[in-house]
Amino acid sequence: MEFQNLLITNKGRIQQITINRESKLNALNKDTLAELHTAIAEAFQNPEVGGVIITGAGPKAFVAGADISEFAALDADGGTQLSRTGHTEVFDLIANGGKPVIAAVNGFALGGGLELAMACHIRIASDNAKMGLPEVTLGLIPGYGGTQRLTQLVGKGKAMEMILTADMITAGDALQYGLVTHVVNPEELLSKAEEILNKILTRAPLALAAAIRSINAAYTDGVNGYETEVAEFGKCFGTKDFKEGVAAFMEKRKAEFKGE
Repeated sequence: MEFQNLLITNKGRIQQITINRESKLNALNKDTLAELHTAIAEAFQNPEVGGVIITGAGPKAFVAGADISEFAALDADGGTQLSRTGHTEVFDLIANGGKPVIAAVNGFALGGGLELAMACHIRIASDNAKMGLPEVTLGLIPGYGGTQRLTQLVGKGKAMEMILTADMITAGDALQYGLVTHVVNPEELLSKAEEILNKILTRAPLALAAAIRSINAAYTDGVNGYETEVAEFGKCFGTKDFKEGVAAFMEKRKAEFKGE
């Protein structure tokens, strides 16, 4: 499929999705969100794609926020639907996907941009990145999972401070707070993301998906994460990948997983 606002490139089993609205600092308008839904869904369904890197075009921004011009005509019902659709179609789709997704945060990641990064399973940042949720300056709150995922990642107190002050933080702060796991020079950002993802992709695909589901269960209302872990652990024993992993360990060789 041809996209107007995304660039899709493949390198081995890694697919890179670049949000390509550099003149708008890669802001998330409705069309871009719709394209992200399609691109992510296709990547998850494509057996040749093992994992995804999401980044933004140019050196200035990962995603500098939502396209605020599209908000002006919305009433309460319209705002509710906007948020619900975004959650379902993009942000939860990424977070609950069975393939690893890494956000390579270059420059500004604000509002919906930080929410997009937080929906990814791992975040790394360039040392010039700035992150924040400035929605209260517009009379809004984060609406794409920001109040929940930021709290999960950095704790209630820091999340309260960041959201209520609307202040941006540096990449170094984000690393200290646990919002990102690595900070690198801008020219090393994508290679670092590829390095992490390539290591992940040497592991058993079904086990990766099971691990993602189990970790997410810890933050899902009404779900016992320990019971999810027990169930997912048990299912792994029924896979060919488990048998291959054990055989490779016993035979002191590299495992060749097939996702079966």
